[in-house]
Amino acid sequence: MNYKEVFDSLMRNKSRSLLTGFGVFWGVFMLVVLIGGGGGLRQLLQDNFAGFATNSAMVWAQPTSKAYSGLPKGRRWSMDYRDVERLAGQVTQLDKVAPLLFAGGKTAVNGELTSECNVSGVTPEYAGILVPKIRYGRYLNPLDMEQGRKVCVIGKHVYDDLFPGGGDPCGRSLRIDSVYYEIVGVDFRTGNSISIGGPADENVIVPITVLQRAYNRGSEVDVIALTGRSGVVMSSLAGRIRSVVARAHRIDPTDEQGVMVFNTEVLFAMLDNLFSGVNFLVWLVGTGTLLAGAIGVSNIMMVTVRERTSEIGIRRAIGATPRMIMGQIVAESVALTAVAGMAGIMLAVAMLQMLELANTTDGVAAARFQVSFATAAGAAAMLCLLGGLAGLAPAWRAMRVKPVDAMREE
Repeated sequence: MNYKEVFDSLMRNKSRSLLTGFGVFWGVFMLVVLIGGGGGLRQLLQDNFAGFATNSAMVWAQPTSKAYSGLPKGRRWSMDYRDVERLAGQVTQLDKVAPLLFAGGKTAVNGELTSECNVSGVTPEYAGILVPKIRYGRYLNPLDMEQGRKVCVIGKHVYDDLFPGGGDPCGRSLRIDSVYYEIVGVDFRTGNSISIGGPADENVIVPITVLQRAYNRGSEVDVIALTGRSGVVMSSLAGRIRSVVARAHRIDPTDEQGVMVFNTEVLFAMLDNLFSGVNFLVWLVGTGTLLAGAIGVSNIMMVTVRERTSEIGIRRAIGATPRMIMGQIVAESVALTAVAGMAGIMLAVAMLQMLELANTTDGVAAARFQVSFATAAGAAAMLCLLGGLAGLAPAWRAMRVKPVDAMREE
């Protein structure tokens, strides 16, 4: 088989070859872009939930929706530190129980520089539920709690606003309202999909005991964050958790609105199901488009064989075997499919690279919008296979052409 002859045959009708190859080009382009883009999107969403324990739950107070023990529905109430002790003591399947207290939107001040922030009071145990990404310094520790130290861990947005020159800010102070806090750490976590107390990069974390005194909140708690022990399914504990808190505050233990228990397992399960559906859709659309292109190649090769009936007859008459004729047609089909497909892969990779650059900040890519080498190699192999299959029917027809009948064709 002469590859120059294959090329010459395809170039006889450039417009037809170009339009036929475009179907394959578009199919593989869509497939690679969807795979790479879907992978990048998945990483972006996963980064938003990065560090958050998958076997966790959040408990907070809301107006009751049921009358109970002589009290009307719609009653407002609040949790306190004793609820933390009750849950830790009575629900033995829990691993960590961490109270949270919020002071709302505030302004952090460093000299002439300011930054809008959300102040949250936590305990050191909270780092085991929502793992921080400490860039400088450390997180809060038990001594900060016991001694009531006025220290804080700031988020990335607050750090960028107050320290535009960069560098380690630990040991320096910032002011929120009339209270000065020493910075002991910087949390570069930026995931904001699970937003507890505001976006992670806009948070200023202080010991909960300090926040209680600074804003005269007593022993009040806004949210209690929980994680289960290894192997424990948090959804099975929701009723028990609600009952422990509800009975202590004279609330109906079945009042799901009054004592809100948000199970993050449900959220992560929904995320997994979402990506399973997205992956299925990506392969369905991409493969369907690619198959449509391959069918187009097969149809055009059928037309080409019909037009070249006389040529095939002459080849047969001068000694070409049916296998040689079949190999020629299949080679043309594979060459057309492979060239168009490789062009689609290269353009798709280039576009994914530009998309990755667009999501790069400070030299760090937020997500990798690319396909693996194995995926690209698999796509190329699939293209060659489809090209061969697309050429089989036309090649079989060409192989069955009889020399005498072919030379009679006009």
